[in-house]
Amino acid sequence: MSYLSIRDLDLTGKRVFIRVDFNVPLQKNDQGDMEITSDKRIKASLSTIQYALEHGAGVILASHLGRPKGKPNPEMSLKPAAARLQELLGRPVRMAPDCVGAEVEAMKPAPGEVLLLENLRFHPEEEKNDPKFAQELAALCDVYVNDAFGSAHRAHASTEGMIRFVPKAAAGLLMEQELKYLGMVTTNPPRPCVAILGGAKVSDKIEVIQNLGKVVDRLLIGGAMAYTFLRAQGLPTGKSLVEEDKVELAKNLLEELGGKLMLPADHVVVSAIAAGAPNEVVETIPDDKIAVDIGPKTIAGYAAVVAGAKTIIWNGPMGIFEKPPFDQGTVALAKAVAGSGAVSVVGGGDSEKAIKAAGVTSKISHVSTGGGASLEFLAGIRLPGVAALDR
Repeated sequence: MSYLSIRDLDLTGKRVFIRVDFNVPLQKNDQGDMEITSDKRIKASLSTIQYALEHGAGVILASHLGRPKGKPNPEMSLKPAAARLQELLGRPVRMAPDCVGAEVEAMKPAPGEVLLLENLRFHPEEEKNDPKFAQELAALCDVYVNDAFGSAHRAHASTEGMIRFVPKAAAGLLMEQELKYLGMVTTNPPRPCVAILGGAKVSDKIEVIQNLGKVVDRLLIGGAMAYTFLRAQGLPTGKSLVEEDKVELAKNLLEELGGKLMLPADHVVVSAIAAGAPNEVVETIPDDKIAVDIGPKTIAGYAAVVAGAKTIIWNGPMGIFEKPPFDQGTVALAKAVAGSGAVSVVGGGDSEKAIKAAGVTSKISHVSTGGGASLEFLAGIRLPGVAALDR
């Protein structure tokens, strides 16, 4: 991929439009106002925003928040994000009443000023990638920067369409970091390269398994998707979750990937799924039991493979992670990854929660900010928001 970085742009006296990912979780406080419950995504784009300000730009920020279905919804306004960003930056952040229109045009920031546009998805044209809407957004700026990796797999007006109407487009520092690590592990990883894939369904990860199968030296499978593979081998799976319509596909993947694929050798099983439910470890799953986590033998086997790795890619938990004690396999593997000394790239979502729960976040080389986007990237799918920068 050949794309410009924000570092390649002359920003002095320019208005820079930065597409950020401020899709933050909100909840109502006691006064009935919307309040941010995690500002992680705002913090993730701070370095790009500060870089633009330090290099003499007027900054226009744009993001979506939630799914307002193409019309204004005060509960999905970006106003709380503007207030939090102002605290983090230690300088004023003006909030626009909309993202396009005469009022917004009149608020264009001077060098050193920051303007946050209102939720892009208050307009149906954003998700439809409407050229006229994209052109209106582009008219606000001199240069465009995409720092929203989490939205790069969507061909929307602010991520793909408006790039056709700006003189220069580049990747922000966060986007650059994502592309650097994900690009490295999927094209030219230091070896041995090991992928750990978990989660409920094979169908969610088919392309990822097929694509990573060409790149990695070992592929460790956990989570409920393992039971579809075990069924494909003719092994008993009890009442565990199996995608019956994907058993044939799992058979083909086992043949395709040969010795690269590792499956659990033992399992933690229960009679009914509930936090703290009585459980036992078995090598063969009884007919009346449900497997909910990988067992100690599997943890030891997987940890040994991880210990010898130079590159590790991880996406998805090893068991019903949200119901302790069935998080033990996932947490043990998180600690093994952290202690391996390998270049480690972790997809967002549950894998990120796992490394947080294990207290090892600081020892992971890169934690992706985009769950869906990182999954598509690992599957070898070209992301529209990245392809547009390349163009």
